[in-house]
Amino acid sequence: MGHSIGYNVKKALVYIALVVLALACMLPFALMLVNATRTGAEISRSFTFIPGHALKENWNILFDYFNIFVGMRNSLLVAVPATALGAYFSALTAYGLAFYKFKGNKVIFGAILVFMMIPGQLSLIGFYQLCTKLHLVNSYIPLIVPAIAAPGTVFFLRQYTLSALPPSLIEAARIDGAPELYSFHRIVLPILSPGIATMAIMGFIGNWNNYLLPMIILTKNEKFTLPVMMATLRASIDVARNQGATYLAVAISVVPILLVFVFFSKYIISSISAGAVKG
Repeated sequence: MGHSIGYNVKKALVYIALVVLALACMLPFALMLVNATRTGAEISRSFTFIPGHALKENWNILFDYFNIFVGMRNSLLVAVPATALGAYFSALTAYGLAFYKFKGNKVIFGAILVFMMIPGQLSLIGFYQLCTKLHLVNSYIPLIVPAIAAPGTVFFLRQYTLSALPPSLIEAARIDGAPELYSFHRIVLPILSPGIATMAIMGFIGNWNNYLLPMIILTKNEKFTLPVMMATLRASIDVARNQGATYLAVAISVVPILLVFVFFSKYIISSISAGAVKG
């Protein structure tokens, strides 16, 4: 009896701690929504979680500088194909490195680890010069194609493949005469879906929030992605007045990320639940 009471108390304390941590994580998001309804002067003057009455004013200020929906469209044109292609080809590469024993396998994997440690900013000047010679400036191609080769995603999915995919399934499919790509699409992808969904969420967030490369590659206003457009608001003359509009722009820009998280998280949860039932 005493053991049961002690277990319930510990369980209750854990749940309380988790609720407190969840609320603490939600506070910045709530503050962002509140500040989106306040003027820049009110934000500078006081800290509060009580909404203001300047939502319409901030909306008008925001659209005086740029059309946020055009920026969202441009960001989607980059983030969606980069995320989809990156997740697919990273899974394909990870599967090949995990299940195909060929000369140079370890060398390639070692190179992937090395590239993970090299900051992308080091190659920025050379990359821009290459894009200039290929006439790809003001094009979304330089923002999409490099994102497909994601060393971190390949590394994570290779380790996940080795832990989650039984070799016997692939061997059985080969014995039955199934083509390799058929096995990959019908066997490997469903099993790897939790890992792929996780990395897709991270990849979309990274591509959606990417600022440095679009700022350098894109020079036409109508081509700007959302982070670049928002930087024009933050770098404007009257920064204090635009604080509320900046919070409003950030709040709107978070919506696609939340939708992507909700969409992909169901694959993570369903796969984990299926595994728990089978176990």
